[in-house]
Amino acid sequence: MTFLFSCFHRTTPTVTVIEWSLGSVRHEREGHTGEIMKKAFFLLLLFFAARPTFAQNLPEGIWQGYDGEWRHVSAQLLALAEATPEEKFSWRPAPGVRSTSEVYMHIAIANFGLLAFTGPKVPADLKEGLEKSVTSKAEVINWLKRSLDAVKQAHLAATSKDLQRKVHIYDRDTNADGMYLRIIVHANEHMGQLVAYARMSGVVPPWSKKE
Repeated sequence: MTFLFSCFHRTTPTVTVIEWSLGSVRHEREGHTGEIMKKAFFLLLLFFAARPTFAQNLPEGIWQGYDGEWRHVSAQLLALAEATPEEKFSWRPAPGVRSTSEVYMHIAIANFGLLAFTGPKVPADLKEGLEKSVTSKAEVINWLKRSLDAVKQAHLAATSKDLQRKVHIYDRDTNADGMYLRIIVHANEHMGQLVAYARMSGVVPPWSKKE
């Protein structure tokens, strides 16, 4: 949401010009049709002239399908983890709530676990209790990278037929495509949580520094 707001904020001057000009156009007399058409054409030129700059500022993966969006959330998760100091990985907003390292490990474990329903097996070294036992920055990032890459490679290799394969999970039926959707939604959900953790603990998300 922050990204979308900033995008619209950057284009506000153009939108304002369009709204102001169209307002004046609406008040023109009917006899000035030719002048109205000229103004409308000019406004369209202004709008489309601004689009290349907007497009060049888009992060990699945005609006590029599932694989593109997965690259995007993966890049943000890893960038934020790398930007977080070692000592902040043990930070938690309140007692009984997941720490920063536990949230990252929760994402990694869920990536492997949910992916297993689509076919690939979980790694042999994925043991119970890793969410709490793996706490160092280097280990956490290693698990995160492995899980993100596992999802990426599996989805890239999946055919349309593979994605339609029936899956039963807990009390409901879905398909492999539905599992991949849950994986990316889950990752983005906790991405938002980690941004909040970062801000609360004094860490600025790297992509915010570039705006």
